[in-house]
Amino acid sequence: MVSPDPIEQWTMEVPKASEGARLDQFIAEHCERLSRSSVQRLIASASVHVNEGPERSNYRLRPGDRVQVTLPQPVPVEAEAETMALDIAYEDDHLLVVNKPAGMSTHPSTNEHAGTLVNGLLAYCTLSSIGRPLRPGVVHRLDKSTTGLLVVAKDDATHTALSSQMENREIRREYAALCWGDPGEDTGSIDAAIGRHKRERTKMAVGRDGRPSLTHWEVLARYHFLTRLELRLETGRTHQIRVHLEYIGHAVFGDPVYGGREKRLKGISPMFRSEAARLLKATDRQMLHAWKLGFEHPASGDRVEVEAELPDDFQAVVDRLEG
Repeated sequence: MVSPDPIEQWTMEVPKASEGARLDQFIAEHCERLSRSSVQRLIASASVHVNEGPERSNYRLRPGDRVQVTLPQPVPVEAEAETMALDIAYEDDHLLVVNKPAGMSTHPSTNEHAGTLVNGLLAYCTLSSIGRPLRPGVVHRLDKSTTGLLVVAKDDATHTALSSQMENREIRREYAALCWGDPGEDTGSIDAAIGRHKRERTKMAVGRDGRPSLTHWEVLARYHFLTRLELRLETGRTHQIRVHLEYIGHAVFGDPVYGGREKRLKGISPMFRSEAARLLKATDRQMLHAWKLGFEHPASGDRVEVEAELPDDFQAVVDRLEG
């Protein structure tokens, strides 16, 4: 029986006639809103449950199984303007550099329609038409829980020029991070291709089938169980720094997705575990901050360099480590 509200959730009990059918085929056949490829994406993101638990696409159904699909909210046709406080680090007639806080997405998505940086910027100024309907003006992004600087274009010519600089690796992006453990050397580079995780499709991972990815790092300070790094991106892959640091065994402190939380406690000296646990408890995100951004201004040709101090939560952890 199909639930009466198919917008939020689709539910159906498997009839005898569908015994042995693959889960993805069954949903695509009976839920008209979804194609088989979209069904597979939902299954990969754990939005499909059978008898209240997630299952694989090739799960063979049995009569009486209860299939439940959580459907994504429809994407708005256009990102809507929304008045909000913004931390503008630099602005002129062509572009602006914004210091994004933690907990704010760069632009709307299938699951998030309001409260993003783009929503706020649309109420603040005119943005480039490139990237519409949901990403106008967006030249590059930051993860929702990552803080710091990103550049946004107000007109199409500026957007095109900045995008070209990004593609040619001419925009300098530097980050501050706290990572678990000690990398050993004072400087280094991580040259490892990044692509979609083969099993967890909402994550990224290092792999031979990924796209070339290069991160440079330098140690700024060493503490008992953490190291403060400065990192520079040569490429701009999704979650690049977080994936690369996990790959070399030094995940970003507080990262809930890439091995930066409680499971790391067993790997440090018992002498420091209680202190590390206290810091983690007070930290609800990865300690990663885009602190410096440099590029050639598309209109004037001048070099623009913008810096942003560490946010309060990041600085509090540093103060505790150095206290």
